[in-house]
Amino acid sequence: MPLPAALAHRIQTRAAPCRPLLPEGTQHGLALGRVHEACGPARHRFALWLAAQTKGPVLWITLDWSSEALNPCGIMPFIDPARLILVHAKRADDVLWSMEEVLRAGTVPLAIADLPGLPGLTPVRRMHLAAENGGKGKGDAPLGLLLTPGMGGAQGVESRWHLVADHKGSPGRWRLTRLRARTAPEQTWEVTRTPGQPLPRISGSIKAA
Repeated sequence: MPLPAALAHRIQTRAAPCRPLLPEGTQHGLALGRVHEACGPARHRFALWLAAQTKGPVLWITLDWSSEALNPCGIMPFIDPARLILVHAKRADDVLWSMEEVLRAGTVPLAIADLPGLPGLTPVRRMHLAAENGGKGKGDAPLGLLLTPGMGGAQGVESRWHLVADHKGSPGRWRLTRLRARTAPEQTWEVTRTPGQPLPRISGSIKAA
C-alpha cells in the first residue's frame, strides 16, 4: 500500500540533504540537521575528513583533562587549523550542553563533541532538535558529530560509523564501516590514500560475511 503523500514527503525531506564524508558522493553521506556518531581507533581522522568537506569554522569540543590533543601539523593536510574553534569543558555534561547550544545557534556547519563515554538518549534527542532548529532560515542546517570510544553505541543517533587503519604493510589504507543508519543498510568500504590528494578515496566495498 502506498504511503500517504504527507508522510512520503516527510521521509524524502529527512533523507536529504547530506554532506559526503569523502569526495565520491552521498552513498556515504551524513544527513544535515542531525547528530551522528563516529567510533573506532581512527575516529578523529573521520572527523577531519568530514571537516574537510565543509567551509567556515568548525567547533571541536573536548574535555580539558583529556590526554589526547589535536596536532596542528596533523590537521593541516585536511583543513586550515585556523578554522578550528576549540572548546575545553570541565565535565562530559558540559560537552553535551555546549554541543546543543552551538547546533541551536546554527553558526557553524559542523560541531564535533569528543566524549569519554556514551551519552544518554535524552541529550542526543535534544541535540537533534537543536540541529534542526539551527538550520531554519540560515541556509544548510548544521551537522553534529559525536566521537565515542570503542565500538560506540550512542542511542538515538542518525548514523554510526567505525573507522580503523587497514594498512596491510603499507600506509594509507582504512576500513570504513557504516554500522547503522536510519535510511541505509550496514556497509563496509575500503578507503585508500591517493598520492597528491589531501583526502583518500573509496577504493572498493567489502561484502558482509
